[in-house]
Amino acid sequence: MDCMWTDATFILFWLHVYTWLPGHCHLYNNRYDGDKVIRIVPKNDIEAYELKALYSKLQVDLWQPSSLSYIGKDTVTDVRTSNNSSQTLLTYLRNSNIQHTILVNNLQKVIEKQNVSGTQRYRRSLSRYNYEEYHSLDEIERWMHHMNKTYPHLVSMFSIGKSYEGRPLYVLKLGKKASRFRKKAIWIDCGIHAREWIGPVFCQWFVKEALNTYHLDPSMKKILTLLNVYIMPVFNVDGYHYSWTTDRFWRKTRSKYRFNCFGVDANRNWKVKWCEEGASLHPCDNTYCGPYAESEPEVQAASQFLYKQRKHIRAYLSIHSYAQMLLYPYSYQYEAIPNYHCVASAASNAVHALQTAYGVLYQHGPASSTLYLSSGSSIDWAYNNGIPYTFAFELRDTGYYGFLLPESLIKPTCTETMLAVKNIALHILKKCR
Repeated sequence: MDCMWTDATFILFWLHVYTWLPGHCHLYNNRYDGDKVIRIVPKNDIEAYELKALYSKLQVDLWQPSSLSYIGKDTVTDVRTSNNSSQTLLTYLRNSNIQHTILVNNLQKVIEKQNVSGTQRYRRSLSRYNYEEYHSLDEIERWMHHMNKTYPHLVSMFSIGKSYEGRPLYVLKLGKKASRFRKKAIWIDCGIHAREWIGPVFCQWFVKEALNTYHLDPSMKKILTLLNVYIMPVFNVDGYHYSWTTDRFWRKTRSKYRFNCFGVDANRNWKVKWCEEGASLHPCDNTYCGPYAESEPEVQAASQFLYKQRKHIRAYLSIHSYAQMLLYPYSYQYEAIPNYHCVASAASNAVHALQTAYGVLYQHGPASSTLYLSSGSSIDWAYNNGIPYTFAFELRDTGYYGFLLPESLIKPTCTETMLAVKNIALHILKKCR
């Protein structure tokens, strides 16, 4: 006898799952109750120096910028403080008359309101996959297998290695099969930093849009006919999984080193000016560069694949958040790259294309001068290894939501970013003049 599912049955099933899941009363075991996000702007070097000392003492979580070394006068700084340290910091700011704004008064309430958790979402069937929701690692991997099986003429799936915790590092290859010539390619990775959830969502959005519009959009048909597009939806698989199950604001990988600290900043671990400006040697810091370059198996696997394919890959794109910027090399120095004119032109055109969707403004320019100096980044590594167009997107927003971008903003964010990425793809098919 076939099983008949009624609405009442579904509701009872959902309630049963929700009731018996661990920590069902509060997401993440209520660990962010009372935590605040505060935007602070020191007006001189003395205030900046005193704030950095206080941040270290209180062990605040820097959202923007990601390291104490970047903080100076007039630097806009977003920090997450625990419930215990919030009052200490706020009292100091008021007494010192330092400009500040409370962006989020209680992080736990924001998380509960968004109701996004990998342990508390009903698993929908892949035929009803919602691209306007955040998805757990397990859901994303099952979706990748589904796309591989559903679109065999345009999609192939493979693993480039395994993570520190043994998870496969999956990549999708999009493009019409070519028999007579070796196609040029584009690489797009998302989720190098675990807490930046909008990244993996965009990678899935790109795949969905590319496949759905292949026969309808001449530009997309041209891209997939003349180029292969490698998509890595979740680069930092261990960290991303951990951000769903344990710590929503985890940034690094999950490797274990000294001082009982976990993880390395996967965007400070590439073999390019490793652990110089803008990276930390301390394992507990969010910008820890690792014990040596490419110490992280995720970085090593990606760099080896990219190096083997470097003669064919014309563009490398890494998707991050948040800041609303489109950045290109160099990150580690202020000197202009040799093909600056071509890359800057591509960035300018992409940002203008993005703006046509909703009027959202993005800054664009070299990462060093537009954002801050940093070493060991993926875009610098890719550029120095022969990939002529390398970019890092910092998606929405500029700090009001930060890493907690609501699901209601997924569609506009991905729609506008799609325009920019398509523009870059079409740009590299032309000869730069």
